Amino acid sequence: MRLTRCPIDLPLHTGQTLSLPEETANHLVRVMRLREGDRCVLFNGDGHDYAATLATVGKRDAQVHIDDAQPLDNESPLAITLLQGIARGEKMDLILQKATELGVSAIIPVNAERTEVKLDAARAEKRLAHWRSVVGSACGQSGRARIPALTPPQSLAVAVDTLPADTLRLTLDPLGAHRLASLSQAPANGVVIAIGPEGGWSPRDRQQLQEAGFQGLQLGPRILRTETAGLAAIAALQARLGDL
Repeated sequence: MRLTRCPIDLPLHTGQTLSLPEETANHLVRVMRLREGDRCVLFNGDGHDYAATLATVGKRDAQVHIDDAQPLDNESPLAITLLQGIARGEKMDLILQKATELGVSAIIPVNAERTEVKLDAARAEKRLAHWRSVVGSACGQSGRARIPALTPPQSLAVAVDTLPADTLRLTLDPLGAHRLASLSQAPANGVVIAIGPEGGWSPRDRQQLQEAGFQGLQLGPRILRTETAGLAAIAALQARLGDL
């Protein structure tokens, strides 16, 4: 029987007994209906699954005992960073969830000229916390024990200036210089794929991307929506250079 997997932002080690965060306790006890003596799996992004047993269950809290730790090796050999123009509500959730399932190593949400979602500092903090919950849940469902890095929302200019050096930088373009067939070897420092928001990249955005070394990748003759484009590109890159 497959055990429930839950992300938890705490250090974990075998033999430890710890109190679960309220959200995690609520999920295991109220949603999954686990009781004392039932087992689950916790992970905190360090590459291990931690088998645990519910030791005590209260009205608002629960404690678990960590029984065992098992390393997982299911990360893609291709490090993909998704530089994603922020999309509205459920679209952004879908992008984050599916990109995580497809094995990206990092996600950078960016404010572009045509981004329709405008976040002040308070809203950006709440949205980031929500996005991190989406990514953690996607890791739990997909069996990943490494949680993709997720940066706070930032401008496109800041994002491209802080990218790792010597990465292959791509953005979708029907007239681009690259086709999948031309990508014959995984770059040592990974790939960054830049996807615009609902309104697409503006001419100034495209100029910034070009000056930062981004090259066009042809991915068929059709125009893809923002919630389709990144996922299609990630899947294609994983099939060509990764582990699909």
